[in-house]
Amino acid sequence: MQQNYDLKKGLTIRHITMISIGGVIGAGLFVGSGAVIHSAGPAAIVSYILASLMVVLVMRMLGEMASMNVASGSFSTYAHEAIGPWAGFSIGWLYWFFWVIVIAIEAIAGAGILQYWFPDVPIWMLSLTLTILLTLTNVYSVKLFAEFEYWLALVKVVTIILFLGLGVAILFGLIPGVKSPGMSNLTGAGGFMPNGISSVLMGVVITFFSFVGTEIAAIAAGESAQPQKAISIALNSVVWRLLVFYIGSIAVVVSLLPWNSAMLLKSPFVSVFEMVGIPAASQIMNFIVLTAVLSCLNSGLYTSSRMLYAMAQKGNAPKAFAKVSRNGVPVRAVLAGTFFAYVSVIFNFVSPDKVFLFLVNASGGIALFVYLAIAFSHLIMRKKAERENPQALKVKMWCFPYLTYLTMMGIVSVLIGMFFDQSMRSQFYLTTFISIFVVVSYFIRRRKIRVNSKGEAYNNI
Repeated sequence: MQQNYDLKKGLTIRHITMISIGGVIGAGLFVGSGAVIHSAGPAAIVSYILASLMVVLVMRMLGEMASMNVASGSFSTYAHEAIGPWAGFSIGWLYWFFWVIVIAIEAIAGAGILQYWFPDVPIWMLSLTLTILLTLTNVYSVKLFAEFEYWLALVKVVTIILFLGLGVAILFGLIPGVKSPGMSNLTGAGGFMPNGISSVLMGVVITFFSFVGTEIAAIAAGESAQPQKAISIALNSVVWRLLVFYIGSIAVVVSLLPWNSAMLLKSPFVSVFEMVGIPAASQIMNFIVLTAVLSCLNSGLYTSSRMLYAMAQKGNAPKAFAKVSRNGVPVRAVLAGTFFAYVSVIFNFVSPDKVFLFLVNASGGIALFVYLAIAFSHLIMRKKAERENPQALKVKMWCFPYLTYLTMMGIVSVLIGMFFDQSMRSQFYLTTFISIFVVVSYFIRRRKIRVNSKGEAYNNI
């Protein structure tokens, strides 16, 4: 392994597009959406629309910055340039920490699903097996990672398209033996907003986290042969992807099933498949959710490694993580994410109610701080570009700066919502604590570097 190797441009536009689609569609859509609908009623669709709108605006800002400078560290690099080195350091490490915990969560979730078919194999062994297998795909080459992600994402896309087709067919009475509910589920049982506006707004707080992962395309674009084109296609198409996959799916669910149905808490997708009479609907859905979990695990290993690699290049992480293999992969950065993720998995079995719960809650709101940093970086970089080089603005944020300010207000509102929601308050406190800890560690580290450099300079005299 030599230090002079670089990341290989092994990703095609096909890969980047499907990686960005896979980043949007997580297991939360297939399973977790039922809990939001059960809480907010049919108006849950409003929660998804508002959360989607914020994500679309953040991705547009990221697309504008990436069109001017495609960097391996993406928004960490932009925060470094726009806000300051402390911001790049903090956002990079917080984002890395977030994905390492996600890897652990997804490994545990995937193992739980596999136990459905392999009940005699312990969960820790299944978790380890999944993590090792996907680590190997990431270590070998970026192209192998991308191919795995492409096909895993394709399964999710095909599932949702089939689901939407079945849902529309049921609503229009096109399936023999299945009665169309018409508009009754949207207006009955308390109306469109049975639990009031507060449940809808709280639904925004919960659903916002379903969309985390959309930004992966901006990181992956750095390893594409056509980074500008890839980032433009991937991030600019986020509008229709969210509209079709998320909002379309939720619209079908709230139209077909009563919002207070216990079936929603099991899985909205399974319930609709069972309505049509598809045999073994639960087993099919288990397989699909497993692909969603593996996709997230695969993306987590890739994303955490590239962020660690980018930080090492800037001196914000040990230089060893900047080393790249002959195949163009930062192997040590990948293995670092795998190691700390599996340590977290061990914590889940040793102390699930203390240490692991602390790690999960501490990572809960990090995406909000990352997205807020993207918005701040965009505000500063856009104003600078308009002054110095307006021709560089190939992709522009709409209604600048008003929509940027509005997005910031929306993200802060979600943070405030976390504070007032009793079930999420611990996440708010712990995320804030971890964020302050990382920022403070930057200034302590910088002070030590200054002291050491002065000592070295003195010794060299």
